[in-house]
Amino acid sequence: MLPLSLSASVPNDLTVCILGVGIVFAGLIVIILLCKILGAVCKISENLTEKKSKSQAEPILSSTPLPQNSAPTQIANRGEVVAAISAAIAEDLGKDVSAIRIVSIEKM
Repeated sequence: MLPLSLSASVPNDLTVCILGVGIVFAGLIVIILLCKILGAVCKISENLTEKKSKSQAEPILSSTPLPQNSAPTQIANRGEVVAAISAAIAEDLGKDVSAIRIVSIEKM
């Protein structure tokens, strides 16, 4: 028997290239589908938490009135309090602290 030629058992370059590109695109399609599925799950989860927070955010009315302070109290470290409040507001708004200007602080 004559041995088979080496070229018959080795796939040609075009076949390897097409298979490689096909596998890469199949992997990318799978990644895209996973991202879309996870995005939908996150959106559903976000909607559920918003509905829960809206139902919990309803004000509770009480028959006892809140005490009214006629004299404003002095804040011991006013600069530190303003810095903490402005940092919290800037973080929540996603802005720089220098872009926020606090005009007044009132106790609620």
